Amino acid sequence: MTAEYDTTPPPVYQHTGTADLQSRSSRSSRSGSYQYSAQPDTSYPQDQHPGGSNRSRTRSQSTGHVSYKAHHPFPPDMLKRAQTFKSTETKSSANTRRRPELYPSESSSTLVGSALERKMRDEDPVTERQDTASRIEAIRDHMRQHELTYYVIPSEDAHGSEYISVSDKRREWVSGFTGSAGQAIISANSAYIITDSRYWLQAEEECDSNWTKVRAGAPGEPKDWIEWILDRAKDAKIGIDARLISYEKATALNNALKAKNSKLYYPPQNLVDLVWRDKPPRSREPIYVHPLEYAGTPASEKLARLREWIRRQRPAVPSYSKAEPKPSQMQVATLLSNLSCIAWLLNLRGDDIPFNPVFHSYLFVGLESATLFIELAKISPQVESYLQTLNVNLRDYNDIWTYLRRKEWGEGNVIISPQTSYAICLMMTSFRYTVLPSYVEEMKAVKNETEIQGLRNAYLRDGAAYVKWLAWLDEKMQEGYDITEYEAAWRLTEYRRRAKHYMGLAYENISATGENAAKPHYSPRKSQAKMIERDTPYLNDSGGQYRDGTCDTTRTMHFGRPTPEQCEAFTRVLQGHIAIDTAVFPEGTSGAKLDVLARRALWQDGMNYMHGTGHGFGSFLNVHEGPQSFSSDVPLVPGHVLTNEPGYYNPGKWGMRIESALVVRRCKPKGAPSGEVWLKFERLTCVPIQTKMVKEVMLSKEERQWLKDHNRRCLELLEPFLRTDKRAMKWLRREAERGIGIAGPGPGGLTIDWD
Repeated sequence: MTAEYDTTPPPVYQHTGTADLQSRSSRSSRSGSYQYSAQPDTSYPQDQHPGGSNRSRTRSQSTGHVSYKAHHPFPPDMLKRAQTFKSTETKSSANTRRRPELYPSESSSTLVGSALERKMRDEDPVTERQDTASRIEAIRDHMRQHELTYYVIPSEDAHGSEYISVSDKRREWVSGFTGSAGQAIISANSAYIITDSRYWLQAEEECDSNWTKVRAGAPGEPKDWIEWILDRAKDAKIGIDARLISYEKATALNNALKAKNSKLYYPPQNLVDLVWRDKPPRSREPIYVHPLEYAGTPASEKLARLREWIRRQRPAVPSYSKAEPKPSQMQVATLLSNLSCIAWLLNLRGDDIPFNPVFHSYLFVGLESATLFIELAKISPQVESYLQTLNVNLRDYNDIWTYLRRKEWGEGNVIISPQTSYAICLMMTSFRYTVLPSYVEEMKAVKNETEIQGLRNAYLRDGAAYVKWLAWLDEKMQEGYDITEYEAAWRLTEYRRRAKHYMGLAYENISATGENAAKPHYSPRKSQAKMIERDTPYLNDSGGQYRDGTCDTTRTMHFGRPTPEQCEAFTRVLQGHIAIDTAVFPEGTSGAKLDVLARRALWQDGMNYMHGTGHGFGSFLNVHEGPQSFSSDVPLVPGHVLTNEPGYYNPGKWGMRIESALVVRRCKPKGAPSGEVWLKFERLTCVPIQTKMVKEVMLSKEERQWLKDHNRRCLELLEPFLRTDKRAMKWLRREAERGIGIAGPGPGGLTIDWD
C-alpha cells in the first residue's frame, strides 16, 4: 500500500480576520432603509478588514438613514436580507403584556467594517437533498469487480479523527448525511445509514429514499454498525478501506466473522475515491509552534517521558519463555497516527481540519530520534529549525508506507495503539508491532497547571463574550425583533472574535429553537433557519478556540413564558447538572460511576437523554478528547477536564441542555482518613444559568443556594471584562439578583413578568 491512495495537491485555506464589532440600534422613527457609497468616509472610526478594505458608517441626522461607505460596494442582490431574517408575524407567549411592534432582525444592520463584510460575503447555500442513486450504483460497479457482499464507508479518516477535512468526507458525499458520526453500508440491492441517537432525526431529513436509516442503540436495533454486520453476515465478503478502520475494530470483527464463514476484504483503493470525481485535495496550510507560555511543558520533556515509557515496556517474547530477548523482540519505538496526540507532543498546531488546530501527519518516535511524516510544503524555515532542536527528521506524508514496508527503523518492535489504522498493521505484519494503550493520550489528558490556568482565562473571556451576546439577544427579543437561529449564532461568533487570543470556533454552532432543539447536534443553515420562538426554549451550544484553551458551553434560555412541562424538565436537568458539579469522590472513581448522578433526577420523572453526560476536551486542541469521560471506565485523576452536560429532548417539540466545563482537583472531606486521596470538580465555565424555567419548589435548599452562588460568581468574575458594556452589565446584574422561577397567574389569569 503506497501513495496511490491520495496524491492530489492540497488546497489553501484562509483564516478570517479578527476585527472589532461595532453595534448600535438600526431603527429609525422615519426610515429603515440603507444607502451604500463607494467613497471612503473618515468621519467614523474605521475597521480594518484583513484583506485591506476599510468600511465606515454614518447616520443622517435628518432622515435617519444609515449610510455604509466602502471601497468595494456589494451588488444590490447581496444587500437584501430577503425573508430569511425578517418576519411579519411571531409566536406569542402566554404573557398578556402587550408586545411592541415587530421589527426585522437587526443583527446585520448594526455591523460595520469587516464584521459587515463578513456578513455580506457569508455564503451558506441551500443544500438540496441529493439523489444519491447514481453514486450508489457507481460504487456497486466496483463492488462487483471485487465480488463484495457489502461495502462499508466509515465517517473517520486515516487517523481515526472524529472531525475530518473536506477531502475525507466520503460518507457525507455518498449519502448526503452531514453528522460527525455514522456509517454508510452498501449492498447489492440496498444502502443503509447507521447513526446513534444524536443523529436519528438528522439522518431522516438529510438522506434520500435510497437509504434505509438504522437507529443504532434503539430498542430492537443493533448497538452499532459492527453488530449490524454480524447479524447479517453469512458467507459474506465485506469490503472496507483498511486505513479507515482501527486495529481494535478490525481484529474483533474479523474474529467474529470467521464463525459465519465471512471475512473483511481491503480493496487496494477506496471505492468512493474512484467515483468521487471532484474530490477536494488535501490542505497545505502551514503549521506553527504552540508557545511554551500556553503549553506549559517543552516538547523535549514530553518526548523524554515517552521514550522512558518505551524503555519500560517488556520485550515481545512469550510469557513462558525464559530465554534472553533478541534485539528484534525489544521495544524500540512507537508510531503515532492520532493528530491531536502528534500536535500536543511536539507543541505544534495546524489548520487542516475545520475547528481543530491539527495537521495531517504521522510521527515515528525512536529512542534517539523521531521522524515526522507530513506534507513538506507546510513546514516553514522556523518550524524546521524548531524540529531540528528536537532531533525530529522530516519526510513526506506518503513516505510512511515505504518506511514501514522497508522497516527502515532497523531491528526491534514498534508500539502502536489499538486505535491505529489497520492498514499500518497490515504493512508492518504482526511480528513487528506491539499493541498498547496510547501513553501520549494519557499524558495529554492530564492538564498541567499552565494549561489549567489557560483554560480558566479562556473560559472567562469566552464567558464574557457569551454574556454580551445574551444581553444583546434578550434585549432584541424583548423589543420585538425576530432573530433567526443562524443570525443569533453568527452574532455570538462576532462577539467571540473580539476576545484576546481568539483563533476560531471550537466546533460548528448549535443554535436551536423549537423542534430543532430536540436534535442534540442540530446546526442551522442560513436559508433554512427558524426564527427563535418565544414559547419554547432556545438552546445554544458553542465555544471558541483560544491560544490558551478550548471552550465548550451550552445554555438554554426562554424568551417568553415557559410552560409547567418545560419548567419541570429544565429543573430536572439542572438538578443533574448540580449533582455532577458538586460530586466528591475517592481516588480511583471513573466518570462512568458518576454518570448516574446526572440522570437520577430525570429518571424520577421517567425522563432520560441518549447521549453521554460529558467528554474530555483539549487545550487549544480538539473539543472531544479522551480517554476520560462520564461514559468511560478510566479513573479520573487531578488535571482531567470534562464537560458536564445533561439534557432532555421532547422530539418534535423542544429540547434543553446545560453544559459547563470542569477540572478534577484534590480535596479533603471532613471525615476522610489521613493519607486517602479524594477528588472534586472545579467549574471553569462562567455563564449564568437562566432561572426563569426553574421550579423552586423542586429544588433542595443546597440546590437553590448553588444556583444563586453560581450566578453571583459569574457577576463577580466577569465584571472586569464588561465594565464598558452597560447593556451586558445590566443584564448580568439582573440575572445574578433575580429570584428563581416566574410568578404564577393572578386573578383572571393575569400574568406579570418582572424583568
